[in-house]
Amino acid sequence: MEARKFAESQRNALEALLDDTSPAVRTALLAQFAQHGPESVSFLQELARHPNRQLAWHASWYLRELDLADPVSEFRSFIRSLNYELETGAILLSRTVHPDLDVGACCSQLDAMAARCRELIAAPATAREKCRVLNRVLFHESGLRGNAEHYTDPANSYLDQVLLRKKGIPISLSIVYLLVAERVGLQVEPVGMPGHFMVGCYEETEPFFVDPFNGGLFLTADEVLALIRESDHQASIVDLAPTPVREVLCRCCRNLVSHYSAANAPEQARLFAEFVAEFESPHERHASS
Repeated sequence: MEARKFAESQRNALEALLDDTSPAVRTALLAQFAQHGPESVSFLQELARHPNRQLAWHASWYLRELDLADPVSEFRSFIRSLNYELETGAILLSRTVHPDLDVGACCSQLDAMAARCRELIAAPATAREKCRVLNRVLFHESGLRGNAEHYTDPANSYLDQVLLRKKGIPISLSIVYLLVAERVGLQVEPVGMPGHFMVGCYEETEPFFVDPFNGGLFLTADEVLALIRESDHQASIVDLAPTPVREVLCRCCRNLVSHYSAANAPEQARLFAEFVAEFESPHERHASS
């Protein structure tokens, strides 16, 4: 039997009802989605990438309930969309290995940390003062820290595991920092320098940098350049520029290729190498056009 397609009016009505958690509505929607088969997968996967986090969460819930979600395909679709949003990408990346990830729980943990930061930020506050509050909440109250002892453990790269285990590597801890900062209205940027990853703030006269792997250590531009040189890399002012979200997520995948290879897990390493190729392919096409 051929799957029935949604009319535009149906799509609009379903989207409007998606966040209604009453049992009657959910039962009715589950029946509708089951009838439409592949059309439901496409519709719900599209909404699961929506910038509205609540809408995306509910779409993901229906995909899981219907057992329609294919996390690897979802992440591939996200990469090919060229519409990169850090939180969505980090969650979808994590779901490729942890398909039962509770998206709502991850978002709630980030929301709770942001709410605590808002309690402690006394207006008016400078960007540096807000960062000090984030440092207190994330690294002292919440206990997030760099996992120097088991740096290559792949779990360090997954958002849900970082929040659960309270430890990660520079890029994953920076992602948490960025997502909490966004919630409190603090404008900071990812900075992927050679050999390390930090968060940069460019709002003040002199930019400054925060190192989440080292407990939120504040650094000047000169200090960051010196650290790059100490790690046997050529240092350039370009290294201090914000890193696009596409490259942040691609770098997460590159790390996982390396870490799974070190763990003698070739299948997982191959999967993340494929994701890296997906990220780089559209970028190369656009660069050459």
